[in-house]
Amino acid sequence: MKMTGFVGEMRAVAMKLHTKEQAPKEGGIKAPKPVTAWAPTLKGYLQFLAESEVVYNAFESIMQEAAHGEYAKFQNTGLERTAALREDIQWMQQTYSLPAPVVKEDGPGKLYAAHLQQLARDDPQYLICHYYNYFFAHTAGGRMIGTKVAQMLLDGKELKFYQYSGDVAELLDGVRASLNELAEHWTREQKDHCLRETADAFQYSGKLMKCMTE
Repeated sequence: MKMTGFVGEMRAVAMKLHTKEQAPKEGGIKAPKPVTAWAPTLKGYLQFLAESEVVYNAFESIMQEAAHGEYAKFQNTGLERTAALREDIQWMQQTYSLPAPVVKEDGPGKLYAAHLQQLARDDPQYLICHYYNYFFAHTAGGRMIGTKVAQMLLDGKELKFYQYSGDVAELLDGVRASLNELAEHWTREQKDHCLRETADAFQYSGKLMKCMTE
């Protein structure tokens, strides 16, 4: 898929950090052989949803508060997930008689949220890198994982986390346009600075994903 503007650059860097298994044509990393089969649990999946809710809430609060004016471009995009996650967390607790998940201060959700808040104040380019990678990854690979987990654990039920109001492709196009418009005002140095944060964005997301199997 050919993406134009700075979004195309961000996507190209991100794809190189995918494994060949995740992206056969563009992936740049050979996937390690798993020691054990991937086996998410109900408790772990609920924890993943709770940790994710903290991160999405941080992103959405940052954009609403707009400490830097450019963040206002990413308000009410249709990609927001906090409300949906809260419904899903409640549904899982009630349906499977699970205790409320404990989101620890030193857990992946709150650590990532704190990092995002710091970036929001001090480094807008890094924050935008995280925003792009986190939100866009969920609409693609994230939804595929959600489908797999639904089949394995939830009798095929699709959670609201993976449902959007409106056409997802159109929502993404709107955000891509905003990202490209924002980057038009950046220097080449600022663009490169943004791209350098991609690997860290992947690492933070990866720590959240690990909750599913714990």
